[in-house]
Amino acid sequence: MERTEIAALGEFGLIDHLTKNIEIQNASTIVGVGDDAAVIDHFGKQTVITNDLLIEGVHFDLMYTPLRHLGYKSIVVNLSDIYAMNATPTQVVLGLAFSNRFSLEALDEFYEGVYAACEKYGVDLIGGDTASSQKGFIISCTAIGEVTPDRYVKRNGARKGDLLCVSGDLGGAYLGLTLLEREKQIFLENPKIQPDLEGEKYVVGRILKPEARKDIIDFLAQQEIIPSSMIDVSDGLSSEILHLCKQSKVGAVLYEEKIPIAEASRLAAYKFHLDPTACALSGGEDYELLFTIAQDDYEKITTTEMISVIGYITDDEAGSQIYTKGGNKHPITAQGWNAFK
Repeated sequence: MERTEIAALGEFGLIDHLTKNIEIQNASTIVGVGDDAAVIDHFGKQTVITNDLLIEGVHFDLMYTPLRHLGYKSIVVNLSDIYAMNATPTQVVLGLAFSNRFSLEALDEFYEGVYAACEKYGVDLIGGDTASSQKGFIISCTAIGEVTPDRYVKRNGARKGDLLCVSGDLGGAYLGLTLLEREKQIFLENPKIQPDLEGEKYVVGRILKPEARKDIIDFLAQQEIIPSSMIDVSDGLSSEILHLCKQSKVGAVLYEEKIPIAEASRLAAYKFHLDPTACALSGGEDYELLFTIAQDDYEKITTTEMISVIGYITDDEAGSQIYTKGGNKHPITAQGWNAFK
């Protein structure tokens, strides 16, 4: 495969190369890449901003993460935070630091994923920065969105009696990561053994190529439902429930039997001798939406299979509890991702 050294282009030549095919999709993007800063105008709507930092060896492993998938995921995980505010993402800014082990062709592959995500979700890449790194690959992505002033949703609005809902299914990403880590260790011990991912396409896809739930936000808008609180599931269901409860000063009841788990995830968990519920509670990186709605909106969400009601909100004094399939009750504990452990 041809290899072009980044140094052959220089910083500005690299930026020109990576951004030459940008096509603006949003009227709110007034000035994009090519000046000292971008200019956006949301025409009376409020601006929502979020940032994520992804570091090689901490958040991703290039032994089993294709660069195109990494580029796609770098955008999607940021857009998920915008959707969790009940807002519409419109622009992203992307900063990269990389060592000289990365060629121009490698960065092209990464940006293929970036542009694929931007096109799918209708957002504009409007700027960023590049820098050298002593080792590894570092990604900083900022996403910008817009929302009508009275429609943004925070984490602190859950009320006693509200229904606790989640989109999609949970635990698949953790199981995909577990599988890839297993295959990595086998390969390191014996490079002649090829990875065995037969029948595990779903869980591998959940970790390598997640999707942000734009469809859920569109559905809620169509049904004229504004959640009372919302958060995206990046650190595990249990952690996110506790975040909502802490911010809203409420408790919650969660029913184990109501937690949505895909059959492919359930089978993968059994293969690893893991509890599917534990994977859903503590796994993380599913990027589903966890939210609360008024009981009056229950009938509206029964028209879709994309949303599951998994519990309800209680008084703060009652704490957050999970009722198991066996009829036992336990406090919900946060065992998800810890960024600084």
